[in-house]
Amino acid sequence: MSADRVLELEEVDAGYGETKVLHDLSLTVDEGEIVSLVGRNGAGKTTTLRSIMGIVNPTDGTVSYRGEEITDLDATTSAKRGLSLVPEERRIFPELTVRENLELAAYGGSTEVDAFSVAEALEMFENLTERTENAGSSLSGGEQQMLAIARALVAGADLILLDEPTEGLAPYIVKDVMHIVRELREQGITVLLVEQNVHVSLELADHNYVINQGEIVWEGSSAELEEDEAILDRYLGVTA
Repeated sequence: MSADRVLELEEVDAGYGETKVLHDLSLTVDEGEIVSLVGRNGAGKTTTLRSIMGIVNPTDGTVSYRGEEITDLDATTSAKRGLSLVPEERRIFPELTVRENLELAAYGGSTEVDAFSVAEALEMFENLTERTENAGSSLSGGEQQMLAIARALVAGADLILLDEPTEGLAPYIVKDVMHIVRELREQGITVLLVEQNVHVSLELADHNYVINQGEIVWEGSSAELEEDEAILDRYLGVTA
């Protein structure tokens, strides 16, 4: 394993009950990278993130984080190691204020990574700084996404798994989210990004994996993916 390898999946099988979703899935993420996992709806993207986090336990293969196998760890233990999943639904606490959401995130977070303080996390999110005493339910979709990412920082994540962070957002808010993802990298945080919007992935990612029916069918740089019209059309239904 590379000295700067943060995450490695080797021939992972996973699913739900009798339904097998992932088939011999392998991928790697190195320190400081933004890596994207793209594919159509139902391709297995979210199941991959859940298998990394420990919400779903792989039935075969291994998941390793910084050289240590974490295949059988649960989500709580994974979070204490420095992993954080920001789900598509965001799952903030709607009745708590922005500040309370962030303060709560510090409990049960990483014991091995220096976490952002609430103040440090808010510095990255100008909109949230202005709304610290507002309830989560009063925030726009974009602001809720920012809060969900800020919670991961306060929890001490150094590997953030982002599940469809731009889903349902207006184009100008998508640009804000993309700026934040780049800022995460500048802060030394590694990102595995699941995106339905392949154009977002092309612009952000250092390396891309294309998943189809639970299998990785292609991998390469954004420049290579953008040029591969056959892959874009066949597996993603778009042209660059």
